[in-house]
Amino acid sequence: MKTIILIGANGKMGQAALSGLGKHKVITAGRSAEGYDFQVDITSEASLRKLYKEVGHFDAVVNTVGVCEYANFTEMTEEQWMTTIMSKMMGQINLVRIGQEYIADKGSFTLITGILNTKPIPFAIADATTSGAIDTFVKCVAFEMPRGIRINSINPTVLEEAWDVYGEMMPGFEPVPGRLVGKAFERSVDGFITGQVLFVDAY
Repeated sequence: MKTIILIGANGKMGQAALSGLGKHKVITAGRSAEGYDFQVDITSEASLRKLYKEVGHFDAVVNTVGVCEYANFTEMTEEQWMTTIMSKMMGQINLVRIGQEYIADKGSFTLITGILNTKPIPFAIADATTSGAIDTFVKCVAFEMPRGIRINSINPTVLEEAWDVYGEMMPGFEPVPGRLVGKAFERSVDGFITGQVLFVDAY
């Protein structure tokens, strides 16, 4: 049994991840103080360090959060870009950059991206760009991770459980069940792969 920090466990993607991590001790964290074991803001280095120090020993970090702003490229402001970059991109990079100081030997990080960097849709340029950046980060940083630490990203299409929210934005996409995405998280945490982008798509 591994001790896993799962960030965003109460969200749809977090629930999908949780479905694949049932045999482990899962410690939950999120921006809200309610409904989680610990509170964390991935855009804050101080908050991340506080989380890791308070948890103590852990074998894996699984992240399922990242704030993204949606707008037409010609109308998107720098502030909207920076909100997305500081959360979905730098937030996740810092989660690893700081976390590698605290995680157990041969631990693992699993980050979240999304299918829009390979199948773009209108208004999602910031989401697509930062997802692409994290997928590249994972592929490259795997060669530099110390102490046998692994890192992968999960790149899923829209979840069946979230189709009522995102379906209108994604005509022609086929949603996948959360339990299938959970299998990708399980493979990342329990397998031996590193530097991999695990795509979960219906076609």
